[in-house]
Amino acid sequence: MERPAAALSRGLAEQVEAVCKHYLSNGCRSGNYWTVGDVNNHAGRSLYVRLKGPLSGKGARGNWVDSATSQYGDLLDLIAARENLRSFRETLNEARRFLKQPRIEPPTRSNERFSDRDTIATARRIWAASRPIQGTPAEAYLRARKITADLDVTSLRYHPALFYRECPGASSRKLPALIAVVTNHRGEITGMHRTFLDPTRNDKASVPTPRRSLGAILGNGVRFGIIDDVVLVGEGIETVLSLKSALPYLPIVAALSAGHLAAWEFPPGLRRLIVACDNDAAGWRAARRLSERAEVLGIGATTITSLRSDFNSDLRGMSSEGFQRRLAAMLGSDLRTGNIEKNK
Repeated sequence: MERPAAALSRGLAEQVEAVCKHYLSNGCRSGNYWTVGDVNNHAGRSLYVRLKGPLSGKGARGNWVDSATSQYGDLLDLIAARENLRSFRETLNEARRFLKQPRIEPPTRSNERFSDRDTIATARRIWAASRPIQGTPAEAYLRARKITADLDVTSLRYHPALFYRECPGASSRKLPALIAVVTNHRGEITGMHRTFLDPTRNDKASVPTPRRSLGAILGNGVRFGIIDDVVLVGEGIETVLSLKSALPYLPIVAALSAGHLAAWEFPPGLRRLIVACDNDAAGWRAARRLSERAEVLGIGATTITSLRSDFNSDLRGMSSEGFQRRLAAMLGSDLRTGNIEKNK
């Protein structure tokens, strides 16, 4: 017989979007997720709740994580945190109360509800419709951020007119975008990352969420270089390309967020991991979690932390020589040859 807590958790998962609309009303749907600032229902995009998947187990709908605080759990945990409930019994009672409420779901257009397979297929279609980055506003945007890394890579492209909509139901418009392809360790496309660009200047678009991901991102990443036994992993595209500018011989991966950094999957044969940590609480927690996971598997882990908010801020705020000297001091490496000490 199913335990009461498991039955309630399953019932909440069956109504996951209604749960989100009730307890996290300041959020909105974004692809397969409901995004909001935190468990206290502040506006933002740090916390995301899975809207698609099985009713239980790995990847279940209703599972959530806050990349800023590293909090996570299922919908019972979310209700307990949101309502500041003091006991498990109170949490179960609140779940029972919610599930008995009549709920009227607004009609949803079929193209607003995607399965994982649908979002991956959409990501692949957008990638196929994009063009090489060389000579485009996407390249100009990266160069304006002092990134000198070789951009003749297979992981970046440019789309001149990609639809941008803040939330389902809102009006949309077309914006140029830097496109980065997300792949797994087998080289299969599992998703993509979009940085919407300003049409008139070399900067991000002046919209609430200029950076967005689509598809299966968790455990995967945007790859620059072929991973052998050493890899550097960071959060954002600009961060890892800043490091690639100083470390051209080192394979580097962008996990795309703090939460995804902590959950990045290690490839077979990896011996040394370098974690590029953004200088904030979410970055520190994610770096620590990833390093702990690596060390359990016998993978040597080193963390480097930016002086400013991230490594692109460092690159833009100091000379190229100063940036390289600081990295060399942290890594114990010869940046001219790419000879990273594997036993450090």
